[in-house]
Amino acid sequence: MKKIVLLICLISAFNSYSQNEEKDIKAINKVLKAQRIAWSKHDLEGYMEGYWKSDSLKFYGKNGVTYGWEDTFDRYEKSYPTKDHTGTLSFKINDITKISADAYYVLGEFHLKREVGNADGIFMLIFKRINGEWKIVADTSC
Repeated sequence: MKKIVLLICLISAFNSYSQNEEKDIKAINKVLKAQRIAWSKHDLEGYMEGYWKSDSLKFYGKNGVTYGWEDTFDRYEKSYPTKDHTGTLSFKINDITKISADAYYVLGEFHLKREVGNADGIFMLIFKRINGEWKIVADTSC
């Protein structure tokens, strides 16, 4: 009888853990969807809502590391000045892996269909739950 109770407890704990992880992944995908929609409308401020609004945010791209939300936003505005430059964004999410109770990394690919020439690349994002919201705290894109 003790073994049955222990087995039920283990199954319940695993099921709860799995449900929490599924809920987290769904919330992270919701952030990515909102970013995709905002980007495709050339709404860079809306796109940046997915990022941690902090000087500790890190973006690592072909031009090196950019530190902070404001500098990352400025970088996007300079690199993508018009709707022709932002175009339409699509993602292919290849993996979302839990790092800790409040952090995941996301591996994926992006595609920009745009008037000034299409662009493709890969990314790795670190998401962290901050004040109950999932935010990107580090972005490596190329």
